Amino acid sequence: MAIARLHGGPLDGQVIPVEGELTDRLILPYSETQVVYERAGADENTGEGDGPTSAQFQFVEAEGDIDPSADERDDRNTGDI
Repeated sequence: MAIARLHGGPLDGQVIPVEGELTDRLILPYSETQVVYERAGADENTGEGDGPTSAQFQFVEAEGDIDPSADERDDRNTGDI
């Protein structure tokens, strides 16, 4: 297993596990759209016994509009009317 460290965008600061080898591009679900991160540098911790391999990924774009407050509005609108 490898680790992707995300920088920028709505998932800034997240560390996510990646099955198999790290690719050059990650497309991840976010709210009702998808966000795209691209590798930004070489793999780290590639030696035996120094922990899981990790790589830095930088935010590139969102496939649709990102509106984090939409989740908050949805939570407030679940009550009885």
